[in-house]
Amino acid sequence: MFSVSDYRFNLNPPTFDACQKSMGEIEVKAAENVVEACSRTPSVRSCVLTSSLLACIWRDSTLQDYPCVINHESWSEETFCRDKRLWYALGKLRAEKAAWRIAKEKGVKLATICPGLITGPEFFDRNPTSTVAYLKGAQEMFADGLLATVDVMKLAEAQACVFEGMKKTAGGRYICYDNVIESEETAEKLAEEVGMSAERICGNRGAYIPAPFQLSNRKLSNLMSRTLRSCYNQR
Repeated sequence: MFSVSDYRFNLNPPTFDACQKSMGEIEVKAAENVVEACSRTPSVRSCVLTSSLLACIWRDSTLQDYPCVINHESWSEETFCRDKRLWYALGKLRAEKAAWRIAKEKGVKLATICPGLITGPEFFDRNPTSTVAYLKGAQEMFADGLLATVDVMKLAEAQACVFEGMKKTAGGRYICYDNVIESEETAEKLAEEVGMSAERICGNRGAYIPAPFQLSNRKLSNLMSRTLRSCYNQR
C-alpha cells in the first residue's frame, strides 16, 4: 500500500514559458533526426528545412555595433535569447544550427528558409500557440523594424522554389517575408487578426523614431525571379 505522502502531485499545469522551453529541445532533436534520415536515404539528395526569422534577429545591440541590414548571414545570439526568455526563438535557432551541423558531418545538401510570422486565412486560429510564441518581444521587433509576416502560400512557393533551385546552385539560408510591420496602422491590423491588443505589438510609441535595422530578403527574391523567368522561357 502507498500513502499520499509517497507521491508528489503537481496540480499546476506547466507555464507557457516552460512548455516553449521543452518544445525547443524537442525541435532540436527533430531537426537532427530529419537530416540524419536524409543522409541514410540514397534517393534523398537535398533537404529544405523551415526555420524562422527569429533565428536571425535577436542580438544584444548594446554590446557591439551590428550591421543595420539583417539578411541570410545574420544569426541570433543564444545567450541573448536565454536571458530574455525567448524560448521559441531559441528553439528555432538551436534547431537550425543542429541541422547545419549534421548536414556538414553527413554530407547532406541543405537549405534553410527563415520566414517571418506566418499568416493566411484562419492560420492564426489553427496555430495560436506558435503565433503567440513568435510575438513574444513584438514591441522590440516593431521598434527595430524587424517585425515581418509572410503569407503561408508565399512561404510554400518559396520552399518549392528553393528545392528546385538546389538542383543547380541554390543553397544556404533564405529570409522569407512579404510584409514588414512599420506603422501603427499595420500593427493594429495584425493585432486584430491575432486577437491581442495593439499595445502588445507596438506599445505606446509617441513621436516617430526611425527603425535602426532593416530586413533584406534579396537572396530569396533573386532566386524566385530567376525561377519565374526560367518557367516563362520554357513555355
